[in-house]
Amino acid sequence: MPDLDTTTMLMIVATFIVAGIVKGVTGMGLPTVAMGVLGLFMPPVVAAGLLILPSFITNIWQLLAGPDFRAIVARLWPMMIAITVGTLIGIRLMTSGTGVWTTSALGLCLAGYAAYSLFAKPFAIPAKLEPKLSPAVGLATGFLTGGTGIFVVPAVPYIQSLGFNRDDLVQALGLSFTVSTIALAAGLASQDAFRVEHLSLSALAVLPALLGMWLGQKIRNIVSPATFRRWFLICLLLLGAELFLRAFWG
Repeated sequence: MPDLDTTTMLMIVATFIVAGIVKGVTGMGLPTVAMGVLGLFMPPVVAAGLLILPSFITNIWQLLAGPDFRAIVARLWPMMIAITVGTLIGIRLMTSGTGVWTTSALGLCLAGYAAYSLFAKPFAIPAKLEPKLSPAVGLATGFLTGGTGIFVVPAVPYIQSLGFNRDDLVQALGLSFTVSTIALAAGLASQDAFRVEHLSLSALAVLPALLGMWLGQKIRNIVSPATFRRWFLICLLLLGAELFLRAFWG
């Protein structure tokens, strides 16, 4: 990971404050926002290394705070294994050196997720299909996690379709995000793109992320979470489109 100048460090701090605010208001989105904004001024492989600790610390709390950890794991473990396998396969795309196209793929994932969240109608997966779909969705999510650093596609829409109640849904998403974070760290390490000494740089992003979450929880009491989420997704759509089009601007 390269040395970072003061301006870049300030941009990183600001990015994680904003990402934390989004998570504080909506309950998710820290890695998504961080990867999207950091992708504007650094390669995705560097951005992915930065988000490891902030993502892990904020998501492990979400995972362990739920009502029935064992039941969630018992239901979703095939998907979690597939996420890990997919990430270890996809990580080669991020670390292969094709930075502009990796950034473009990151933008496409961001824009696609934002467009889906804004316009798609909720749907439900029949219980009989879950054993077959969970590993496939997990593998696809892992592949995209390894290739772009984004955890949400297609895991989030899929988990939302499984009929969890609100508390279990939050915990199930926390499980998916936590496993994805650990798998991403392992994948980066396997390609010599993330080492133990890099944790200190990632640790610098933890405090801004936690500060942003605290601010986001305050904002929840002032602004409707639904309204905030809508405008967040619109901004994410525009950000994703800009990153995607970079590869075609020469």
